[in-house]
Amino acid sequence: MSRPKPATFDKKKIVAENRRARFEYSIETVYEAGIALTGTEVKSLRFGQGTIAESYAEVRGEEVWLVNANVPEFSHGNRFNHEAKRPRKLLLHEREINKLHGAVAREGMTLVPLSVYFNSRGRAKVELALAKGRKDHDKRAAIKEREWKREAGRLMRERG
Repeated sequence: MSRPKPATFDKKKIVAENRRARFEYSIETVYEAGIALTGTEVKSLRFGQGTIAESYAEVRGEEVWLVNANVPEFSHGNRFNHEAKRPRKLLLHEREINKLHGAVAREGMTLVPLSVYFNSRGRAKVELALAKGRKDHDKRAAIKEREWKREAGRLMRERG
């Protein structure tokens, strides 16, 4: 009945990106989650405001919440404007939530948001990664590998 999601999601407009996450964590699995927002939050995100640099997700009971994501108040919002750093509910299937809960509880993994974007249908989505924190020596190895790839590419271009 339900078809599997593609490996890369059909991103249209990226609003916020957590570029540091790919360095700080080794990423196991990536999920696409909907995000429950109020009207002023959507408008604020459409203007390209919002950061997820220090944010994370956590499983509370049967729900997944995005914590510490900053969506600034909408400039033309009135008294019904939203709170900037409130926890926001992420919308996932029940079996995905169970998988995430098991991985976080048993294996000591972390839920890290990689990006917030609007898909081709105009819906706000969060790219959520199930990740394991890297140690300092792993980070150094990642830097070394990245620099080696860059150098190898440079050598290949020079030699034709």
